[in-house]
This record gives sequence, structure tokens and C-alpha cells, in this order.
Amino acid sequence: MRGGIKRKLKLSNLYSFRCGRSSMTDDDHSQIGGPGFSRVVYCNEQDCIQAEIHNYGANYVRSTKYTLATFLPKSLFEQFRRVANFFFLVAGTLAFTPLAPYNAVSAIIPLIIVIGATMIKEGIEDWRRKKQDMEVNNRKVKVHQRDGVFNHTEWKNLRVGDIVKVKKDEFFPADLLLLSSSYDDAICYVETMNLDGETNLKLKQALEVTSLLNEDSNFCNFKAIVKCEDPNANLYSFVGSMEFEESQYPLSPQQLLLRDSKLRNTDYIYGAVIFTGQDTKVIQNSTDPPSKRSKIEKKMDRIIYFLFSILFLMAFVGSILFGIATEDDLENGRSKRWYLRPDDSTVFFDPKRAPSAAIFHFLTALMLYNYFIPISLYVSIEIVKVLQSIFINQDIHMYYEEADKPAHARTSNLNEELGQVDTILSDKTGTLTCNSMEFIKCSVAGTAYGLGVTEVERAMHTRKASPLRDENVNGYDHIKDSTDSKLLIKGFNFKDERIMNGKWVNEPRAAVIQKFFRLLAICHTAIPEVDEETRKVSYEAESPDEAAFVIAARELEFDSSRKRMSVIVRDEEGKILLLCKGADRLYKILNVLEFDSSRKRMSVIVRDEEGKILLLCKGADSVMFERLAKNGREFEDETREHVNNYADAGLRTLILAYRELDEEEYKEFNEKFTEAKNSVSADQETLLDEVAEKIERGLILLGATAVEDKLQNGVPSCIDRLAGAGIKIWVLTGDKMETAINIGFSCSLLRQGMKQIIINLETPQIQALEKAGDKAAIAKASKESVLRQITEGKGQLTSSSRSSEAFALIIDGKSLSYALEDDMKKMFLELAIRCASVICCRSSPKQKALVTRLVKSGTGKTTLAIGDGANDVGMLQEADIGIGISGVEGMQAVMSSDIAIAQFRYLERLLLVHGHWCYRRISSMICYFFYKNVTFGFTLFLYEAYASFSGQPAYNDWFLSLYNVFFSSIPVVAMGVFDQDVSARYCLKFPLLYQEGVQNLLFSWRRILSWMLNGFCSAIIIFFFCTKALELQAFNNDGQTAGRDILGATMYTCIVWVVNLQMALFITYFTLVQHVVIWGSIAFWYLFLLAYGAMSPTFSTTAYKIFIEVLAPTPSYWLVTLFVVISTLIPYFSFSAIKMRFFPMYHQTIQWIRHESLPNDPEYCEMVRQRSLRPTTVGFRARLAARTNRLKDNNHNHT
Repeated sequence: MRGGIKRKLKLSNLYSFRCGRSSMTDDDHSQIGGPGFSRVVYCNEQDCIQAEIHNYGANYVRSTKYTLATFLPKSLFEQFRRVANFFFLVAGTLAFTPLAPYNAVSAIIPLIIVIGATMIKEGIEDWRRKKQDMEVNNRKVKVHQRDGVFNHTEWKNLRVGDIVKVKKDEFFPADLLLLSSSYDDAICYVETMNLDGETNLKLKQALEVTSLLNEDSNFCNFKAIVKCEDPNANLYSFVGSMEFEESQYPLSPQQLLLRDSKLRNTDYIYGAVIFTGQDTKVIQNSTDPPSKRSKIEKKMDRIIYFLFSILFLMAFVGSILFGIATEDDLENGRSKRWYLRPDDSTVFFDPKRAPSAAIFHFLTALMLYNYFIPISLYVSIEIVKVLQSIFINQDIHMYYEEADKPAHARTSNLNEELGQVDTILSDKTGTLTCNSMEFIKCSVAGTAYGLGVTEVERAMHTRKASPLRDENVNGYDHIKDSTDSKLLIKGFNFKDERIMNGKWVNEPRAAVIQKFFRLLAICHTAIPEVDEETRKVSYEAESPDEAAFVIAARELEFDSSRKRMSVIVRDEEGKILLLCKGADRLYKILNVLEFDSSRKRMSVIVRDEEGKILLLCKGADSVMFERLAKNGREFEDETREHVNNYADAGLRTLILAYRELDEEEYKEFNEKFTEAKNSVSADQETLLDEVAEKIERGLILLGATAVEDKLQNGVPSCIDRLAGAGIKIWVLTGDKMETAINIGFSCSLLRQGMKQIIINLETPQIQALEKAGDKAAIAKASKESVLRQITEGKGQLTSSSRSSEAFALIIDGKSLSYALEDDMKKMFLELAIRCASVICCRSSPKQKALVTRLVKSGTGKTTLAIGDGANDVGMLQEADIGIGISGVEGMQAVMSSDIAIAQFRYLERLLLVHGHWCYRRISSMICYFFYKNVTFGFTLFLYEAYASFSGQPAYNDWFLSLYNVFFSSIPVVAMGVFDQDVSARYCLKFPLLYQEGVQNLLFSWRRILSWMLNGFCSAIIIFFFCTKALELQAFNNDGQTAGRDILGATMYTCIVWVVNLQMALFITYFTLVQHVVIWGSIAFWYLFLLAYGAMSPTFSTTAYKIFIEVLAPTPSYWLVTLFVVISTLIPYFSFSAIKMRFFPMYHQTIQWIRHESLPNDPEYCEMVRQRSLRPTTVGFRARLAARTNRLKDNNHNHT
């Protein structure tokens, strides 16, 4: 029954602005067949010769970076773009020459391991993308085979010209030309959330000539030729024509169904495939996300270059000294350095060719000292970041159970950047708020109804220090009720005993109230959906507030005790049946004048059972009050006051009005309306607007509605903690200024006593110029006005610089367009960054991106953008970090983000906990990498100097190769994954800790160079203590002295112990894993000595049985190891102890709190926490502090 009614609806007879409109003019049509308009599609005959000639692409979509053929060359190219990897490749190549101080295999193997591990990681990530592609490409859709038979096939098998059948709630597999639908007039509803982020349903309509093809069998002999534009990225245009039954028909975007949009409220549609795969508009729009690198990674490159400079300097100095020594090597025809056997040598040691020998030595030294550069640094960091991302994804505290959505780090490249955010730029609707509208208040006949309290009102009354108005009226708690009711009826949070449960009939203006709610019940485009089993009615509406109005009408005006559906489209003529108390009412819809952003209103024209023709209209107050008749303004003053109060409470308002039309007036309107609707001229929209403008006059005011877009749970407390961490928060929203300001108060971005610097263009001078229409004068005056307001704002800040006053900057979209111009944006930024909070109202998507770019480039600090809609994509991609909210506005923001979370409140844990941990771990990890490599590499240089720069390494070849791979890197990786300076609870309790990352205290040049200095000191102590302990006496009982093999193995043992115990001293949070890897690395060194020494001397060379026969039995080896290790660690241990005790950093102060069991001492904790409250901060703690200060000042003045 339902399907039959639905199918016979002729909605195209009612709609005016969206349905049936052609955007194509004759000029557009004449372009077909020319450049850019050469595509020809043979519908339902894709196997014909003409179709095969064109050979259009398949519907297979690939988002992977590599293919099987390109993986190896492209991946290798990516790896060797890194300067360090390229250097090691050159060094490995030179290792095959006689210049090498070690054998080539030992040099190449570590490089192969590191590059191979990175390539495996790249391959795994690309395979995941491949699986996602396979999932999409293997989706099924019904396609016409032959003789009117439709069978399921995979998306990837579709070809241009195929006829497909898509059912309700299915995605369109390609760009389709709509041919027909389950409705007789071939309309369908489309949801485009995946394309543009809008939840509003779009209405599409096929050509009338194909509307009868609504059965499978109709396509048995169907053939048509479509000529249209070539593939392009414009989502909102489509130019083409269809040749069907020897006639030409123009095509417009109204007939095009885009890939990845979804069919809604329509049982099925038939469509012809026009664009496939990479040619579809959504894929044409998809761009590779901008390559983002963290500031630490960029700085790490500079440190690598710095180490290269040290390496080249050491090699250069060593080569000069070697050349001088070689030139002076002959004395009376004999060599002073006889042990080098220069007589048997080649040019490398030839005293007669000293300059050449020095140059060759320079190349040898570069290969020898390359251990200064940590070969495993990049791959270790990538491994650590991937594991950190897994921890972020699996954090149960960021899992949104209601929607079954965990956090998802879509890239691991920016983990440490999360700990350095200076400014957050946030969208409002759907990000700070729920984007879930609830009908909460209304004004009818000059009387305000609705006793619920909004979040904004709570904040307003809190800042005014007054109790909530009407908090307990009529014997019940409205706050509690408002919360409970949300669980009962989605979209309805209204409480007022005066008009609920049918009591409105007792009100003095009962007739007006009835008209008010009947207007809500009729003036909409929502489609009722009936559950066949439960008989419950739900409404598929174009927007959340549209559904809220219909539900409010159902709950308040109609007889709910009958347990029947309250509003339903009944028959093919589009009639609406209202089940009212006492008697049902039937209204026939004659016309629908739809809402758009320029009209700011919507109207329906209906005929009631008595034959009266009524125009019912709802719209914004800015356009509705001027359309009221003189006799329709009875409640205007009261309604205006209520609307202003609702706006102050952060509610969205609409004005409701109506008028009665006589038959002649309607007949004249309908003729002009039909004529304008059927016009195919370029000014069709203007004609329709003119017709609507004339009829939507002389209205009688009924009242106003107020719906609440509620704040998400935890937003105020989250903002408070983020502000306590010193993070600046900007809100970029498309809402009007009053709404944005009130939301600012509700989430504590604004507070009482905070001075507001408001920049707008609502001045009488500019308004007069706008009426005159002189665009040049308007632009000049507007720019001068914005410049003057910015200058005045900076003056206010300067005059109060010595006080603790906080300022908020609020600017509208028009003013922002001038403030972002090149000659003014610097001044605007200087003003904005000195304010505690910034709110940009009426911002366009482009302005959001431009503001983000300005803050990022102008401050040089890390910016984070967070949003949930397609209009936020530019902002997310422009920011250093883009956070997508996986809310109700589709997935485009999430797909363009770096990290996705389900709720704004999770941002606090993401930044203050994971961000801080990741920043500290990566910073410490990199510093430690440089420390351990400087320690190891500088011992090689010292030995070279000690051995007359002979080019011989102190260590065995494989000792050199495996140092960075097995004996020192794994503990660093464990630290990068598991270490914590303070627990998550303390990170949130003391948010100022986050400033260590913002100020980059843990990765400053001072800290980096101090770790390098520690490495140089450790190398000097190890080298000189070992050489002095072993050089002048017998090494063992046999009287054997220590040679290069014994000295090298002893120094290497000390280095392994020192760098791993240094790690143990540095770590603040030991886990079993860290114990295993630290002590395991040391133990592995000894096991390696045993295994490697047991191999053939031709392979193990100087390490042959050195441990089991020489080192292990000798007490001096163990004594030297113990003495040198302790001596090397004493300087760092002493320095750390003194610094911790007398000059602690903020995280060390918190560690003392934990160590001394002070977390329950409120006075001490408050003293530490107060360091995070600055005079210009925001948040409810700051608001309470400001209020306390005001009270103290008042008491002081009274005394």
C-alpha cells in the first residue's frame, strides 16, 4: 500500500526551485561536440562498434601509491630521496673499492635491513589501501544483461553505457544519467554527504520522455545516445543532450547522479552509466592530501646536516694531518712508520704522493666516520610512530560507544606535532555542537512557551551569578525533564504544561496556536516513513530542524492518544492528512516555494477541506517581518522581543506567518509560476523569485520557533583544559554573530568582564552605500572601516597592557574578507594573537582556509584545525594538523583529516596526553640516537688520531655494522613507545605541562647540543680510560699485551654498557618490555661475541674466539669494563640529580608531587596548577578566578 502511494506522487508538479530546473542554456547546448564536450555514450549498446572505438576507462578505482610493477623502483626512489640514506648508499658503493676501511658486505647489510624494513612498512600501508579499493570495487549492483533481465555484477565490471538499477539506501556505483524511478514522475531523493558534507536531501528528476521506463522489462529494446561534456571536477554542472527515438533532449545536472552519493526515500532508480572510475566527478575532485611533515622531523634534517658538517670537518682535519705525516714519513730513505709497510703499499701511503694520499684518506675517513649518522634513525622513528598510532586508535577513553567509533590516526607522521599545538581553529556546528536540532521553545500570539533551559542560558545565568529563571515551575524540574525527554523523542525537548497534552485549547489564543502548529505540520518537505512492523512513523527531512518542526507539530497539536501516524502523504495528488483531536483535516498541496540561502524562507500553498486557499510561510526574521500586512502585526513587538531572547540563548529561530488567497489571485500566480518554472532561459531563477516575491506579501504573523543545536558533551570542560594548557582557541563559523557569541559564552570561550573587540560593517554609512549600489564606494568605505576598527582594537590592547584584562576578538565574514587582504592581514593577525579568544562569524570555507594559513605562516607555530563537514576540508588540509569529527555531516572531513575522532571532547586527551607523550618520546628518542652515535663515532676518530690517522677502524667490521641495528637501537624504540614522564591523570590535572611541547623545550638546540656534548664526553672517557688501562702492562697471565682486537672489543663492550645504562637512567617509566630490551641488548652483545668468535677466522677475522679465549678469562677486562662504565655515567647522573633537585622542569615538579605522595595535598597541587592560569586565558576556571578577583576588589573597595 505504502509503495503504491509513494510511487504515484507527482511532486514535480509542486516543487519550483530544485526539481525540473535546467541549468543549460542554448549557448551551452551549442558547445556539444566541440572541445571539452566530445563524450558520446551509447546507452544499452556498449558492445557496438562505435562504443568500442571510444574505449572509455573501466570503473575500477585505485587509490594505492604503488602497483606490483612500480613498487620496487618508486619505493627505492622514495627511500633514497632522504639525504642520509643516499649518503649510506654512496658509502656502501665505495666500500667495494680498495679505499674501504671495512669489507663491503658489512657495510651494505645494515643499509639493506633499514631500507627493506621501511619498504615493508610502505608495502603494508599500501596493501591496506588496496584492500579498501577491493572492498569498494567488489560492491554489487544490478546491471541490465539482455532481454530485460538485470543481474548483480561488481562495480569494477561496469562499462560506460550500462543500464543499472540502484535500490533504496544503496550508493551509486558511477556517475549515472537518471532515466526513471519508483515515482511516476521519475524524481528521486539523493543524499550527498560523501560529496559535500550536507545532510540535506537533494531532489533529482529524469526527463519526462524516459519516466515511463520504470520496469525491468522496459529496457529490453531501449537505446539512446548521450553526447555530453568531457570528464571534469565540477560537481554542480553538467551539459549534454540525449538522442532518444529520433529526438534530441537537453540534459542538466538535475539528471546526473554522482558516484558515492546515496539513494534515499526512493525505492529504486534506473540509470545509464555516463562516467566511470577515474572519470567520475568525485574522483576528479579527489586530490592527494598535502604532504605534511612535523617540525621535529624538519629540524631533524637540519641536525643531520649539522652532523654531516662535523663528519666532513673531522675527515678534512684528519686528512690534512695524515698528508703532513705521510710527507714527512721518510727519514734517510727509511719510513718512520714502518709498521704501515709503505714500501708494499700503493698510493695510499706513498710519501712521494702525499697530496693524493690525503685525498684518498679523506674518502676513507668519510666511510669510517659515517657512524656519526644514525642509519637506523628514520626506520626506528617510523616504527615508533606506527606503534604510537596503534595506541591512539585503541585508547578506550577516546572510543564513542554510542556511534561505535574509536579514534583513528589516519597518518602516523604527525604524532609528535600533537604535543606542540599553539592554536586550535574550530568549526562550530557539528564540532562544538551536536548538529542535532531539538524543538525547545516557541512564541505564539505574543506569548512565550517552553520552559526548558539551554546550555547557553545556564552559562549566562552562571556568569550573572543568578539562579536559573523558571527552574521549577508547575511542580517539576525542567532541567531534569529536558534531559530525560531527549531520551524519549529525538528532536523534541519541549516542556510547558500550558499547551502540552491538548491543554492548548484552554489558552486565550487557542485558534492562533492551532494555526501555528498546523503550519509546522504542513509547511515542510519531510517524507514520512512507516515501519511496517511497529507502525511507527519517522520523517526523512532535508535538514534536522525541518524534522524537529514536524515532530513538534505531531507531539503538541495532534491527538497522540490514538496511536496513529500524525502526518502522512496520502495520495497521488500530494494531499496531507492531519490526524487532529476531534476531527481529521485534509489539505491539498498546490505549490511548494522552497527554501534557499538567498530567499531565507519557504512557503507552501494549500487548499483546505472548506476550499480556502492558504499560503503558509516560515523564514528568517530578517525577511519575514517586512512581509507582514498592516493588520498582521498584532504580536510583532512581543515576537521580536522573544526572538532576540531566543538568539541570546543560542537558539535558531524562524518566523511563522500565513495569508489567505482568493481564487483569482491564486490563478494569476499559478499561471506565472508555471510559466516561469517551464522557462529554459538563463534568467529562470530570477523569474521564479519575482513570482514568489509578489505572492509572499501581506502575511499575518503567528509566532516564532526556537530550536537548539546542543553543545556536545564535555565541550566546556575540554576547552577549559585546553585553555589551561595555554592553547589559543579560535572559532570559525558560518553562523551569525549573535549565535556565535552566545555559543562562546556557553563553552566558556567568552566570559563576563572579558572586553569584546567587535569588527563588523553594520554602520549607517556603509548601509547607505549598499542601498545606492556603488560597489567601488562600498569596497573603499568597508576597507577603511575595517582598518580603523583594527587600529582601535590594537589601541585598546596597548592601553590595557599593564592590566590583567582579557580581550576577545569577534569579526564577521564581510570584514574578514578585507582583513585578510595582503596590506591588512599582518595588522589583523597582530591584533588576534593578543586576544584570549577569537571568533570569526559568517566565514566561508575559503575564508576558514585563509585564516588557518595566516595563523600558520604568520606565527610560525603549530596550528590544529578541527571540523566535521566538507566546508571544513580546506581548513583541515591547510593546518599543520587536521582533525576530522566523524559526526553526521558525512565523511569528507574525516577522509581529508590526519586524525579522526568522534567527539570534540576527545581532543583534550588526544593533545594533553597522547600529544605530550608522543612529543616527549620522539624528542628524547632523536636526542638519544645522536648521543649514542656521537659516543660510538667519536671513539673511532680518537683511535684514528691515536694511530696516526692510518684509516684503520678500532673495531671489527661486523661490530661496526651491527651497532646501530642490534646493540643500541631496540631500547630506543621501546622508550619511544612506552616511556611516560607523568601518567595520563597528571597530564590532565596539570595541563600547563603541555607547554613544554609548545615552547619546544625538549627539542631545542640547547638540549640537542647538550646530548651531543654528553656523547663527546662519554667517548673521551671510554677511549682514554680503556687505552691507559691496557697499553703499558700485560693483559693476562701469559704476559700478552693488548692489541687492536683486544682494545677494540673492550671499548665496544664499554660503549654497549654505557649507552644502554644511560637509557636506563633516562627512562622514567619502566615496563617489562624496557627491562627486556635494555638488559637483552647487553646480553646479546656477549652472545654475539661467542657466536661470531666461533666462526671461521676468514669470516670473524680479529674477533676469532676473542671472548672465550682472551676476554672472558681475564679479570682486568671485567674490572676495566666496570670502572669505565661507572666513570662515564657519573657526570650525567650528577648533572641530572642536581637539576632535578634545584632546577626542575615542570614535568619534574609533577614527578616530585607523585614521589612525595603529595597529589592529595590540595594547597600544593593548586599552587603548581596556578602556573597554568594566565590573565588572558579562557575556560570556566579562568571565569571563576576572574569572578573571585572581582569580588575581592569589591570587598576591598567597600573596606
